[in-house]
Amino acid sequence: MFDKFKLDNKVAIVTGGTRGIGLAIAMALGEAGAKLIVTSRTDKYNGFESLKKSGFDVTFYESDITDPSVPQKIIDYAIKEKSRLDILVNNAGVAQHGDIETYNDNLLNKIMNTNVDAVFRMCRSAITPMKKQNDGVILNIGSISGLVSNIPQPQVAYNASKAAVHMMTKSLASDYAEHNIRVNAIAPGYIKTDMCDLPEENKHWYPVWNQMTPMGRMGNPEEVAAAALFLCSPASSYVSGEVLVVDGGYTSR
Repeated sequence: MFDKFKLDNKVAIVTGGTRGIGLAIAMALGEAGAKLIVTSRTDKYNGFESLKKSGFDVTFYESDITDPSVPQKIIDYAIKEKSRLDILVNNAGVAQHGDIETYNDNLLNKIMNTNVDAVFRMCRSAITPMKKQNDGVILNIGSISGLVSNIPQPQVAYNASKAAVHMMTKSLASDYAEHNIRVNAIAPGYIKTDMCDLPEENKHWYPVWNQMTPMGRMGNPEEVAAAALFLCSPASSYVSGEVLVVDGGYTSR
């Protein structure tokens, strides 16, 4: 059974793969034997270096995926350098809370360009080579915020963006199953990353988050990465169109 989690010589792209959940997923895929291409605007957190020091076959592709031309360039790079693309993990994302009455178009565009448009373009560019191979896995990182209106922070734009990711996942899974392409998503709850590192004026949100979570704590990136490895590996060969919730039970209440 353990062999079903191996990814020997599989080529995997992880967007936003130099920190947080993305880095943890890249680590998990690398440990399973995948050849990694991690993307980010910058490696100022030294995530790429940590992957290299771990002995993985890894390449860093510096890019801003909100540039409409970049997703195709990333996929083209993978095909040129690695000859194929087996796994795409769309992890890069941003969060920005705020009341809708004061939520300006610049913030709205930032959320939608990163969380929805870039994911769409990455999937669009990846589908063609995966169809030619008659094989491939796409994993999108959504959020419990695409399933429930979590509190106390107001974040209607972020919630809407992650709901879009979930439906994109289901639609692609249905459309491309005949080409042996599986598409799934993970909906993390509150995870200990920079995205959940609150400024002083909002730290009173932490007790609310923990109270709303039956397990009474935030998750760790590695707990999301374990789920990602399952969905990217042959262990989940009959799973497609699924949104796997990793939230300590938050959405059960």
